Amino acid sequence: MTYKIGMIIKGRVTGIQSYGVFVGLDNQAQGLIHISECCQGYVSDIHKLVKVGQVVKVMIIDIDEYTKKISLSLRCVTKPPQIAAKTKVKCLHKHYWTSRQVTTGFEPIAIRQKAWIAEGIENVEKNKN
Repeated sequence: MTYKIGMIIKGRVTGIQSYGVFVGLDNQAQGLIHISECCQGYVSDIHKLVKVGQVVKVMIIDIDEYTKKISLSLRCVTKPPQIAAKTKVKCLHKHYWTSRQVTTGFEPIAIRQKAWIAEGIENVEKNKN
C-alpha cells in the first residue's frame, strides 16, 4: 500500500519505548508515534495509553522520502488540527505615534543645525592635534 501524509489508517502496536510507540501498518511498513503525538499535554507514562497488540487509529503526519520512516499521530485523530480562520480585527480608534496638534515639523532641527555643525568641526580639529 502506498501511504500519503494526512491518511488516517489502522495499525497494531508492536512496541513501546520511552520516546514513543511503534505501530505496524502492514507486513512491510512500520511507523512511530512520538510521545508528543500521543495525546494533548504531558504524558507521564506511555504504557497507560497503549498496550502492545492494541489496534490504534492513527494519522500519517510525515514520511521521510530517503529513509521511508513514517511519523504517526494519535493526537490528530482524536482532535483534528484546526485551520486558523481568517478574521479581520476592527480597530475602534486610531492610535497616532505623534501628536496631531504639534505642527513644528523640522523647525527644531533647523534651529539646532548650525550649532551641531560647529560642534562637529570643533571635535574634528581637537582630534587632529
